[in-house]
Amino acid sequence: MKEAAEKPRNRRQVQAAETRAVVVEAAAELFLGNGYVSTSIESIASRAGVAIQTIYNSVGNKPALLSAVLDAAVAGPNSPRTVPEFMAERVAAAADVPAVVAVLADWFAEGMPRSRATFAAIGQAAAVDPAVARLRDERARQRLANYRRAAAAIRERGGLGNGMDDDEAAAVIFAVGHPDSYATLVEACGWSLPRYRNWVYASLLGALA
Repeated sequence: MKEAAEKPRNRRQVQAAETRAVVVEAAAELFLGNGYVSTSIESIASRAGVAIQTIYNSVGNKPALLSAVLDAAVAGPNSPRTVPEFMAERVAAAADVPAVVAVLADWFAEGMPRSRATFAAIGQAAAVDPAVARLRDERARQRLANYRRAAAAIRERGGLGNGMDDDEAAAVIFAVGHPDSYATLVEACGWSLPRYRNWVYASLLGALA
């Protein structure tokens, strides 16, 4: 059965999406360039060329902007589709456990280079802003929930034979694919991206298969 075609957006919806994209891009430039604390809503509005109220209407307050910046960084060229959407498709197309693990390893090698700086900005801001600390924790819980779905896919294909349950497997994926692991190995220790990707693959396959 064919899925229904996506309903075309009207001009107002297209303009709203374009405005949101401009605002998020301006916020990303300022958050990463000047720091979250030093960046004001006013400066983002000025950079984006919109009114301050437009920012609140299209995205929200500063923590919401930071969350949107993370979404855009992680999704990259796949935006406006969300990571759970397109990753679910990639995992569903994987025939066996090694293929699912390869999807995860490829994803971390794809997404970390463009999102690591935003994760770092969130960590720095969380130290001084309770709202960002809540955002950091909520996004971590969301990633863990997404990894549970990947763990279930691995189990359904014959993995997790060591008695590990989906929650424990998700925790392994979370730890191996954590932005800090990428930063330590690639940025601090000078690993190449292919070496990092192969390490993620071997680590996950050894733990989960």
